[in-house]
Amino acid sequence: MAYTYSQVTASNGVFLQSIKTSPTEVYMKALPGGSTIPGQSSDGINGSFFDFQTGDLLTIAVNNDVPVAGTKDEYGSGYTNVGYARGTLVWDSREQQFSVQIVSSAASLNVISRYQYWAQGGISMTLGNDSTWASIADAQHMPNRTGTAMRAGLVYNNTNNIWLVVTNTLCTAAQFRSAIKEKVGSGTLVNGIFLDGSGSAQLKAGTNVARGDRRLVYSMVALR
Repeated sequence: MAYTYSQVTASNGVFLQSIKTSPTEVYMKALPGGSTIPGQSSDGINGSFFDFQTGDLLTIAVNNDVPVAGTKDEYGSGYTNVGYARGTLVWDSREQQFSVQIVSSAASLNVISRYQYWAQGGISMTLGNDSTWASIADAQHMPNRTGTAMRAGLVYNNTNNIWLVVTNTLCTAAQFRSAIKEKVGSGTLVNGIFLDGSGSAQLKAGTNVARGDRRLVYSMVALR
C-alpha cells in the first residue's frame, strides 16, 4: 500500500486530513451491516450516500462494472445514483485517465473497457469554475450545501494523483472546497466530487483517524 497522509489547516480555519495515492491503489468496498471507517482493517475514507434505515447505497460504487453491494439491477447495490444524475468520479484504467461524469447509472459511464475501471458517485465539485459549481451541486441535490457540517471528498490532479480528503471541522461546502483548492495539490487539481458528509465524514490512515460522529457507514473508498 503506497500513500502519503497529511493534515493541514486552511486559511479559512478548515482542518483537512488527506490521503494522497495512485488510482491503482484505490477500490470501492462495501461494509455489510455497517461499520465505522476507523474500525476497518483497510485504510481509506467513507464512500457513498446511503439510506439510514436499510444501508442501501444511494450513489454509485463499482469496481470493473460490478457494484459493491449486490447486482446491477438490485436497488441500493451501488450501480446507480438513486433518483438523480450526479457527479461520479471515474478512473478508466485502460485509458489511464480520471473524469467526473454526471450520470444516473454506471451503465451510462463512458469508459474504454467495462471491465477495467472503478467509479464512485457523489456531487460534482467543478473545481475549474467558481461561478457555476454551486448551481451544479444544487442541480445534483447536494444535501446541506450552505449549512455547516463535516465533509468528505475525492480530488485528482493533472498527473493522476488522487486525494481522499476529510474534514471534521464544521463548514459549508464552499469552505471545504476552498480549503481543498488552497491546500491540496499545489495548484495542480483538475476536478473532484463531494462524498457523504456530516457524521459520515470518516478516515483511517494507519493510526491517523477522523471519526465523524462515529456513525456506521455502508461503503468506503479503500486502499489496497
